[in-house]
Amino acid sequence: MGIVNLTPDSFSGDGRIGDVVSAIAHARAQLEAGADMLDLGAESSRPGAMPTPEDEELARLLPVLAEVTHWGVPVSVDTYKPVVMQAALAAGASMINDITGMRDPAALAAVAASSAAVCVMHMQGEPGTMQRAPAYANVVAEVEDFLVSAVDRCQQAKIDRSRIVLDPGFGFGKSLGHNLALFRALAADRWAGLPLLVGVSRKSMLGEITGRPVTERQAASVAAAIMAAQKGAKIIRVHDVAATRDALAVWAAIEQGGSDE
Repeated sequence: MGIVNLTPDSFSGDGRIGDVVSAIAHARAQLEAGADMLDLGAESSRPGAMPTPEDEELARLLPVLAEVTHWGVPVSVDTYKPVVMQAALAAGASMINDITGMRDPAALAAVAASSAAVCVMHMQGEPGTMQRAPAYANVVAEVEDFLVSAVDRCQQAKIDRSRIVLDPGFGFGKSLGHNLALFRALAADRWAGLPLLVGVSRKSMLGEITGRPVTERQAASVAAAIMAAQKGAKIIRVHDVAATRDALAVWAAIEQGGSDE
C-alpha cells in the first residue's frame, strides 16, 4: 500500500497540499514503483495533530481521488469522518481506513451501504494527545479485545467479515515498548482470524530504535516491512514503495524459491 499524503503537516515530510497535479504525480510514482494499492489521506493523524474541517479535507481529497480511481488499482481513503467516507465511496474508493476503529454509527452505516472494504484500527486517545502518556495493563490483549469488538460492530451493521482488515495501530497511543510487544504478537493465533495491515513506515518507533531522524528511516522501515510480512501481515503500508518491493522480492525468492540447489 503506497502512501499518498494530501496534508501540509505530514510527520514524514511528504505531504502535498493545494497542488493537485503534484499529488497525482506522486500517486502515479507510487504505483509505478510497485504499489498494489494506494492510500490517500487528507487529514494528518501524526501525534499532536489538530482536526481538519470536513470541507477542507474534502477539498484536498476529492480532486486527487477523482483521478486515481480510474487507474484500475484499489484506492483506500484514510478518514474517520462519515461525510468524507460517503463522498469518497461515491467517488470510487474501494476501502475506508478508519483510525478510530469504526466507533461512529454513521461511519458504520456509510461503509455498510457500500461494497467497499474497511480497515479498522486501534488508537488509544486521539491524535492531539495520544502520545503524552499511553498506558496499558496488557497492550496485546487490550488491542485485540478492541479489534474483536470492532469486528462485532461491523458485522452487526451488516458489513461482512470478508470486507474487514485489522490494524493494531502502531504509534497511535503507544510507547516503543507497546509497539514492540504488538509487533511480536503479529504472528500469533489471534486478531479474529482476519488479515492485518501494518503501517510503521518512517514512524517514531523506528527513530527511537535507530536514533535517526524521519528523513533517514528508509532502511529501518524496509526491515520492519519484511518482518511484518514474515509474520503474516497481508498489507504493508509504506512511503518507500520501490525499496520495500525489492526487499520483499529477495525475501520471497529465498523463502519461496524452487529446489534447484
